Amino acid sequence: MNPEKISNFIKNSRKKSHLTQQQFGDKYGVTYQAVSKWETGKSIPDIAVLKEICTDYQMDINTLLETNTKTHFSQKTKRIILIVLVLLLFSFLLYQNSHSSFQFKTIQTTCDNFRLYGSIAYNKNKTSIYISNITYCGKGKEQLEKYLKITCTLYEVDQDSKRKIDAFSYQKEITLEEFLKKVNFNVDHFSKNCKMYKENGLLLEIKATNSNQETKLYEIPLKLLENCKN
Repeated sequence: MNPEKISNFIKNSRKKSHLTQQQFGDKYGVTYQAVSKWETGKSIPDIAVLKEICTDYQMDINTLLETNTKTHFSQKTKRIILIVLVLLLFSFLLYQNSHSSFQFKTIQTTCDNFRLYGSIAYNKNKTSIYISNITYCGKGKEQLEKYLKITCTLYEVDQDSKRKIDAFSYQKEITLEEFLKKVNFNVDHFSKNCKMYKENGLLLEIKATNSNQETKLYEIPLKLLENCKN
């Protein structure tokens, strides 16, 4: 994968459409800051968003994600490397099981105070979950408060019960805003089929403890933008 190739594709596509970064971001449900990061190679769109951009601008996503085996990935940040590896994984999944191609569904939050990029990749045999770029957009100074420990847990919810899928923790002094930039979930071979999800089948729970041992709890219900077809 070549992040520079992806960033150039997005920048050129936006300019050919005579759109500002704000207008381009509105088109795909993200902020202009996110578009700026895509165009400078600081981050890469969620695979579902990237697929939508490729469709709109007549680019084959497999061609865009093709990787030269001699390419050396940038070491600037662990976050960029992680995103690249996740995208490579999803690209690889597209070629697996040729008799049963993968489909993607977008995951979105129903909570007004948080935004995120998320998707489910699935076929008849398996389901994978990917969630990243979580941001707090609520009012107040909560995102600037220092915490000694923060844990973000992804749950599967079924009526009144919930089952832990994965968790990400950080135990050094950090703000909510800084913590959310580090959070990524990549759950492969998930046991539950995509078609079994209902509107609120997933939940993100954030617990943040400050120096006074006071804990704040944020619950972020998630849902699929569309129901799975099989």
